[in-house]
Amino acid sequence: MMKMTPRERPRDIRKALKLLRRHMRRHAGPLALIALLVVVSASANVYGTYLLKPAVNDYILPGDLAGLLKFLMFMGAVYAAGVAASFGYSQLMVRVAQKIVREIRDELFSKVQKLPLRFFDARTHGELMSRFTSDIDTISEAFNNSFTVLIHSFVVITGTVAVMVRLNALLSAIVLAVFLGMAFVIRYSGRKSHAHFSQQQRHMGSLNGFLEEMVEGQKVVKVFNHEDSAFREFQSRNARLKKAAASAMTYSGILIPLVVSISYFNYALTACIGAFFAISGMIDLGALTSYLVYVRQTAMPINQFSQQANFILAALSGAERIFEIMEEPEEVDRGKATLERTAEGWAWRKPDSEIVPFRGDVRFHGVVFGYQPGHPILKGIDLYAKPGQKIALVGSTGAGKTTIANLINRFYDVTAGSITYDGIDVRDIALNDLRRSVAVVLQDTNLFTGTIAENIAYGNPGADREQIVHAAQLANADSFIQRLPDGYDTMLTGNGANLSQGQRQLISIARAAASDPPVLILDEATSSVDTHTEKLIEAGMDRLMENRTVFVIAHRLSTVRNAKAILVLEDGAILERGSHEELLGQGGRYAELYTGQFEGMSIAG
Repeated sequence: MMKMTPRERPRDIRKALKLLRRHMRRHAGPLALIALLVVVSASANVYGTYLLKPAVNDYILPGDLAGLLKFLMFMGAVYAAGVAASFGYSQLMVRVAQKIVREIRDELFSKVQKLPLRFFDARTHGELMSRFTSDIDTISEAFNNSFTVLIHSFVVITGTVAVMVRLNALLSAIVLAVFLGMAFVIRYSGRKSHAHFSQQQRHMGSLNGFLEEMVEGQKVVKVFNHEDSAFREFQSRNARLKKAAASAMTYSGILIPLVVSISYFNYALTACIGAFFAISGMIDLGALTSYLVYVRQTAMPINQFSQQANFILAALSGAERIFEIMEEPEEVDRGKATLERTAEGWAWRKPDSEIVPFRGDVRFHGVVFGYQPGHPILKGIDLYAKPGQKIALVGSTGAGKTTIANLINRFYDVTAGSITYDGIDVRDIALNDLRRSVAVVLQDTNLFTGTIAENIAYGNPGADREQIVHAAQLANADSFIQRLPDGYDTMLTGNGANLSQGQRQLISIARAAASDPPVLILDEATSSVDTHTEKLIEAGMDRLMENRTVFVIAHRLSTVRNAKAILVLEDGAILERGSHEELLGQGGRYAELYTGQFEGMSIAG
């Protein structure tokens, strides 16, 4: 019997089908063979039931047992052909379906890798993960089951109706009238169930979101004694979910017994009227036998067809959401200049083959940028970092410090103005080469499942163990790694959950060191470590920063005192520029920040 599921209709079925057709065309031959085998299987079922008529009329009633035995062997061959076809298409469909799903998943992942960070800023991780999980799962379900079941059910329904009309048109009119009533019940119950299932999904999402917040924020909940109020809120949301779920299940639960009852009524009614027709000579006994079996079997393909239609709609909705990502504009990479190692060191090769020595000269020329149109974060920034200089960016939260770092390696493109790298506009440099020349240590560390050595080598996949250890030593991570039971072979999972935040940051810095970058960006790189560890990191970073252009973003002003130039940003503009001593002597914003920070530290101490 049919199981009701909430249907989310695609907004544009034609567009949703476009993605699926593109992949189906690649497997047109196997899919055509599958469709043929499904038709053979369904036709065998329909024809096998029809053979009851000659079996009764030509062999059973006359008492021809020898002929009946031969005829039964023929019927067995028909059903055997159907079984063989069913086995063939089911096995073939599994393989084709998984190939298509793999291709879609590969294409989606490849596309996501090419999208700009702006795309990820506008979406939650859960929203993107659902494309790879639930949306692709619905497509997989449709290919694995719905494709063949729809064809099979359609052939069975049309074939059965055609044979039933041929056996007795008047009796078929009565049966079809009952089926129309069944269809009305299914449609009415389905619409009501869908509305309540939609409410159930909304309340389920609300409850899950609340649970996630409470689990992640348990420490805060306990600190402020909010256990009781949190429980009351949970009860309220849970009650709303219970009410919606009960309504949804009421309609979906009543559908199955209703359809079953109508099917039995239809069968009993057909048997009684058919018996009257047989007595009146309007139908022979063999035809009535076949007819009654058809009536008994018809409810199943109708229910299957309705059920698979729901799955198809869900698959099309998933395909539509996936296709929306496929249509997203990719990162623009028109750059032709490449980064090469020469006998003299790093160098840029322009499209005209001109070689420009790499010096690490980074300059902003009137740069204007905003994450949202009409809301600029940077307002006409002019700055320069000469080769080998350490430039510090300081300022209050939201001043634009991290934004500057994001623009250097073209995570975003400037709205106006330009950024040059050794005199070359960064938009004219191939993205891979631009980013290969810049290593970034972010405030939020991201480690991957694997060993510590593999995580450090992520910055340089070709690094050997000696280079990995050297990078760890530069970041002063070697000492704590050596103390771990498995050393550099210690497995990390869950973003390095088995390490402290400071240790994760040290590995992140070692990863940057392993890439041996000409330019280095440290975005709050020491924000998660204690003062002692910070001094160790600074000592290692000083060695790493030799002969490199370095941008340091820091809230701890003690970490930027030895910078060649300190830039103070406020409200998207450079307010002050100078060395630590020069800025203190000016008595401006930097002096206020520095003095206030250390007064706060003294009070806290």
